[in-house]
Amino acid sequence: MRNLRLLRTGGRRSAAAPGTPQCFCLSAEPGTVLVGSQHGLLELGAAGDSVTREVSLTAEGFMPEDGSGCIVGIEDLPEQECVCVATAAGDILLCNLSTKQVECVGSVDSGLSTMSWSPDQELVLLATGQQTLIMMTRDFEPITEKEIHQDEFGEGARKVRVWSRDLVLQSTSEPISGLEQALSWKPSGNLIASTQEKPNRHDVVFLEKNGLLHGEFTLPFQKGQVKVNELLWNADSTILAIWLEDLKVENSNPKSYVQLWTVGNYHWYLKQSLHFGSLEENQLVSLLWDRENPYRLHVLCQGWHYLSYDWHWTTDHGMGENSQHAANVAVIDGDKVLVTAFQHAVVPPPMCTYELQLRQAVNQVAFHTDPKHSGDMAVLDADNKISVYRYGQSTMNDPTVRFGVVGGNGFKAAVETPYLDKTYRVHVGSDNNEVMNPLGLRFLTWLPDDSFLVVVQGQDAAQSILHHLTAVPHVAGAEEECLNLRLSMLVDGEVISLCCSPVTKTVALQLADRQILKYLWEASTPVLEPWQTSNGSAVQFPYPCVQTSITKISGEEMILGLTDRCRFFVNDTEVASNITSFATYNEFLLVTTNSHTCQCFCLKNISVKALQAGLSSAAAPSSETLRKVERGSRIITVVPQDTKVVLQMPRGNLETVHHRALVLAQIREWLDRLMFREAFQCMRKLRINLNLLYDHNPKVFLENTETFIRQIDSVNCINLFFTELKEEDFTKSMYPPLNGSSNAQPCQHPDQKKVNLICDVMRVAMEHIDPQKYCLSILTAHIKKSPPELETALQKVHDLRESITPDVKAVSAEEALKYLLFLVDVNELYDYSLGTYDFDLVIMVAEKSQKDPKEYLPFLNTLRKMETNYQRYTIDKHLKRYTKALGHLSKCGPEHFPEFLNLVKDQSQYCDALKLYPSSTQEYKDISDAYGEYLIQKQLYEQAALVFARAGIFAKALDAFQNSGSWQQALCMASRLGYTKDKLSSLARDMAGKLVEQRKYAEAAILLEQYTQDYEEAVLLLLEGALWEEALRVIHKYGRLDILETNFKPAILEAQKSQLIFLDSQKTAFLHHKSRLQVVRELKEKACESLQDFEMQNCPELDLFSETSSVVTASDMNSKYSHSNSRISVRSSKNRRKAERKRYSLKEGSPFEDTALLEVLRENVRAVETVKGDIHILLKQLVLFGYNEQAGALQQVLEEVLQLMETSIPEIWTPDLQQSSVNPVLGPNSTANSIMAAYQQKRMMTPIVQDPELLIPPKLSQNLQWKLHLLQ
Repeated sequence: MRNLRLLRTGGRRSAAAPGTPQCFCLSAEPGTVLVGSQHGLLELGAAGDSVTREVSLTAEGFMPEDGSGCIVGIEDLPEQECVCVATAAGDILLCNLSTKQVECVGSVDSGLSTMSWSPDQELVLLATGQQTLIMMTRDFEPITEKEIHQDEFGEGARKVRVWSRDLVLQSTSEPISGLEQALSWKPSGNLIASTQEKPNRHDVVFLEKNGLLHGEFTLPFQKGQVKVNELLWNADSTILAIWLEDLKVENSNPKSYVQLWTVGNYHWYLKQSLHFGSLEENQLVSLLWDRENPYRLHVLCQGWHYLSYDWHWTTDHGMGENSQHAANVAVIDGDKVLVTAFQHAVVPPPMCTYELQLRQAVNQVAFHTDPKHSGDMAVLDADNKISVYRYGQSTMNDPTVRFGVVGGNGFKAAVETPYLDKTYRVHVGSDNNEVMNPLGLRFLTWLPDDSFLVVVQGQDAAQSILHHLTAVPHVAGAEEECLNLRLSMLVDGEVISLCCSPVTKTVALQLADRQILKYLWEASTPVLEPWQTSNGSAVQFPYPCVQTSITKISGEEMILGLTDRCRFFVNDTEVASNITSFATYNEFLLVTTNSHTCQCFCLKNISVKALQAGLSSAAAPSSETLRKVERGSRIITVVPQDTKVVLQMPRGNLETVHHRALVLAQIREWLDRLMFREAFQCMRKLRINLNLLYDHNPKVFLENTETFIRQIDSVNCINLFFTELKEEDFTKSMYPPLNGSSNAQPCQHPDQKKVNLICDVMRVAMEHIDPQKYCLSILTAHIKKSPPELETALQKVHDLRESITPDVKAVSAEEALKYLLFLVDVNELYDYSLGTYDFDLVIMVAEKSQKDPKEYLPFLNTLRKMETNYQRYTIDKHLKRYTKALGHLSKCGPEHFPEFLNLVKDQSQYCDALKLYPSSTQEYKDISDAYGEYLIQKQLYEQAALVFARAGIFAKALDAFQNSGSWQQALCMASRLGYTKDKLSSLARDMAGKLVEQRKYAEAAILLEQYTQDYEEAVLLLLEGALWEEALRVIHKYGRLDILETNFKPAILEAQKSQLIFLDSQKTAFLHHKSRLQVVRELKEKACESLQDFEMQNCPELDLFSETSSVVTASDMNSKYSHSNSRISVRSSKNRRKAERKRYSLKEGSPFEDTALLEVLRENVRAVETVKGDIHILLKQLVLFGYNEQAGALQQVLEEVLQLMETSIPEIWTPDLQQSSVNPVLGPNSTANSIMAAYQQKRMMTPIVQDPELLIPPKLSQNLQWKLHLLQ
C-alpha cells in the first residue's frame, strides 16, 4: 500500500565537454561522476556544471582521433586510486585522473564487447569479440577463459547460462523464444530478470539460478511498440528500473522512458514513470542505482546532462478525522490509481475498492487537506497534468472510475465513488525548448483553499522553488484548464519533505540541512519563516527525516519526523530509535517498533519527556498502550470514528488490529454521547468487559437506564450485560484512563452494592417499559443479585402459569423456567420450588432435572396427604429452613409440641421458638427451661439464671445465680422461693465462703453481718482484706471495742511491717537492675565501636537491613547464642507467650538483657505506684491509734523509694530511647540512609523490641496526696 515519493532531484549539465558520452560510473567521492566519451574520460564534479578533471585517450593513442572509438566499460577503483576503462578495440586501461597517466594493463586482439566487475572488486570479467569469457583478478592476472556458446542456439530462441565465481558453468536454461538481451541479477541473489517478446505481449520474466522460469509481469505497451535497453535492480532488491525506447518512430528520434516497478503480494506495480521525450540531447546514455543509498537513481543523457533522483516510501491516505472518506488509501499502479476505502471494508492488495483510470502513468497522488473533503484526490501524471477527483455533486457515473472487488454481479455497491472534476496543465519549470527534466514537480500538496503547492529544483543545486498555484477561470473551448502561478518563492536550501496539517492548516517544509520552515500561505502575502518552539528557538532535526507530520502535544503544535534508520523526533528531540512507522489520529500517536509492538499514546496531557520515557521503557504487556504485532508490520492508516488500525506485513498482506487504547477512547466518547448501542456492539465484538458501560460514569448510566434498554432493545444483550456484572470498578483495575486523568464520579449509593443497585434500577426500568417483553431479563436481574432472589424469580414463573389471559408477546412459564435452569443449578432450583409449596411448579422443575420420578413422586404424594401447616413444616424441615419450620409447626396444635421442642433442642433455635408463644403459656415455660439448661452447658450461668427467672423457674434460677456469683440475685430468688430464716442463713454462709475464695472480703462480710448476724466473723474478714475503715464501722456499730485490742491493732502493725519489707525489696531490686543496665549499655557501646563491620547473622530484622548489614544492633553484639526467629512462628499461642517471656531473659549476657531489664524496672515502678493508696489508708489508722513512730517510718521509706525512682527514670529511659519509640530505627519507613544516620548518632544502642511501650518511661502519679502532714 506504499508509493515512491520523490524527495529530491539533482542535476548538472556540462556544456563544454567534447564529443558525446558513452557510459558512466560513480566515483568514490560523493556526488562525483566519471563519464567515458569517444575522446577519453571526464570527471563531473559535485558543484556546478563544470568538468573538474579529464584524461584524453586519443592523445595517448588508445582511441582514434576521428571519434569512432568506443568505451565499453568503466569502473572506479578507489584502492588503486585509478579508473579502469575497457575500449571496444580490446585495451584495458588504468587512468589516474590526478596525474593524467594512462597505463595499458592488457589487450584482447579480438576486441571487447563488455567489462563487468564483481561487487567486491576482487574479480573482473571480460566478454571478447570471439564470444569467450575471460576472468581475471583485481591485479589483471588471468584466471580462466571459457567459450560462451557451448552448443548451437535454436532459431529465435535464447538461453541463459549461469556461471559460478570460478567460471564453472552451473546451469543452462531451456531455449526461451523471444528472450531479449537485458539481464539483471537481483542483489538478494534468488532471481535473474530479463524480458521476453511473446506473441501478444511484452513481458519481464524471472529465472532462478537453475535456469527455470519463475514468474513474470507484462509491460504496459503493445507488442512491438518498445524495446527494453536495460533492467536494473536497486541495492536492496525492492525496485526494478527498466529503460525502454520507442521502436517505430518516423521523422524523429525515439522517445525514452525509465520505469520503476515494485512488487507487493505477488503483484508488480509501476510506481514511477520518467518520460525523457524525443529530443536528441535527452536520449539516455546510461543509468545506475547508487550503492550506498538504495533509493537513488543516476541518469546520464546525450547532451552531457546528468540527473539524480532520491525516492522514499510513503503511504498516501486521506487526511481528515471525521469524514467517511478519510480512511481512503491510494496506491499508484501505472496509469491507474487503486483506492481502498478502509471505512467500508479492508480489501487486501493488489485488489482495491475502486480504481481511477488515467491517460498517462501516475507519479504522485495528493489528498485534499480540508478535513470536510478529505477523500478528494489530485493526481499528477507523467505529462505534468493534475487530474482532480471529487466526491459529492455529480450524479453521473464517471467512466474513468471502475469498481475493484466490490459491486460485481448485480450487487449494489454502497461505497460512494468520486468523479473526475477537472484536469489542469501545469506550465511550471518545463519549457519544451529546454532540456527535458522528467519529474520536475515534487511534493504536490492540495491546500484547504483549493490551491496547490509544488516544489521544483532551482537553477542552483542547493536551491528549491516553491510554487503556489491557483485555478484560472475556465476559457471556453479550451480542452484543459490551466493553473495560474499565484507566487513563486525561492527557498535557500533543498526541500526534502513537505507536510500540511488538516487540523491547524499549517504547512511545514524540511530542508536538506534539516532546518524546518513554516509556510504562512493564508497571509495576504505568503512568507516562509523558521519553525520555532514555544520558547522561541528554531527547530532543526538532528538527521534528515523521510516522513514528517504535524500534531499537537499538550496543546503546542509540534513537528514529528522519522528517519530511514528508525529514529523518531519530536521537534528537535529524539524520542526513540526503534520506530518503523507512525501515524497520528485525533489526540493519539500510534507507532510500530522494531520489537514488533504497536504502541499508542494520548498526546493531550503528555510532555515530550513523558513520551520519550513511554517509548523507551517496555510498557507492561497488559497495558492498554502496547500490543504485540506481527514481525515487520507497518501502519497504513487509522480508520476514523472507528477503532481499526490497518497494518501491512512485509509480504504485502494486510492485518487489522483494534488497538485497546483507541477502542477504549472511542467507547468512552460514545458513552459520553449516550450512544449505548454503538458502545455495546463494539464492546461485545472486541471483548471489552461490559462493566465499563456502568463504571465509566455510574451517575449518567443510572439516570439513563431506560435510554440504555431502549437502544439495546434485545433481551439477550441485556442478559449478557447482567451476567458480566462484577463488584469491582473496571476503570481502576482493567481499564485505567491512558493519561491518568480520571472522570471518576463519587459513588451515588455508597451503602449499596454495585451489582444489586444496577439490577434493581434496570429491573424497575424494564418493568416500566414492557414487563412481558423483558420477562427473562427481569428474572436475570433477580438472580444476579447477591444473595440471589430465587424465590421471587420462581414466584414470577408461578404467576406466568397462573395468568389467565396469556399475552402473545409474553414468554411462557415453560420458557421462563427453562431459562432459569440455564442460570441456576437444577437441584438448587428444585429446593427453592419446593419452598414455594406449589407442587405443580415442583413437578415442572423436577421434570426438567435428571431426577428419577420414583425419587420425588412418593415424597410429594406423602406431602399432599398432610394438613397444610404440617405439610409446610415437613417441607421446611427437609429444606433445613428451621425457623420457618418452627413457625408452621407451632400452628399445628399442642399434640405436636413434643416434636416442636425436640426440633428446637436439636437445632438450638431457642430465641426463635420463644417468639412463637406468649410468655404466660406452659409451652413458653418448657422452652425457657430447655434454653436455660442449654446455657448452663455453655457455662453461661448468669444468662441461664435470667431465662429461668423470667419464666418463673426460681429454684433453677437460684442455683444458676449462685454459680455465677450474683449473690444479690440469688437472695432475691430465695425470697421468691419463701426460704426460712435458717435456710437463708445457711445459703448466705455458703455464698460468703465462695466470695472469700475469690478474695471478695467486703461482700462476704456484708452477707455474714446482715444474713447470719455473725458480725465477729465479718470483722475478721474485713481485717484480712485490709479494709480498715469498714472494720472500724462494724466494731463500733456492735460495740465490740475489745476486738480493737485483740485483732485490729495487731493487724495494722503487721501490715506496716509487711509494707516496709515490700518497699525495701523493691528498692533493692530497682537499684540492682539499674546498675546492671548501665553496665550492659557500656558494654554495647564498646562492642559497637570495635565491631562496626561485623556481619550480623542473627538479627531478627535482617530483611530490613539489605545493603546496610554492617550496621549492628548492639543487643546481638555480646550474644553467646544464635537466636532464630523462624522456629517461634509456627508454635501454638501458649508456647509463643512462653517464648516471648523467655525472649527477654535477665540472664547476664543474654541477647535481650537490656530489654528484660527495662521490663523489670518498669514493673518495680508500677508495683510501688500501686501500693501508694493502700499505704495512705494504713498511715491514717496508725496515726489514729497513736503509732506515730511506725507511721513516720513507713511514710519516710515510701518517700525515699519514690524519690529514687523519680530521679532514676530519665537516666533509664533516656531521650534517645524515647525518640526511637516514636521513630524506630528499623521499621516500615526506614531506609538504608536513615539506618546509617541513626547508627552514626549512636541511636543503634537502643534495643530492638517487639513491644515499643517498653521504651516509654512509666509515669508517677502526682494527683494522689498520700502523705500525712501530721508526720512531717
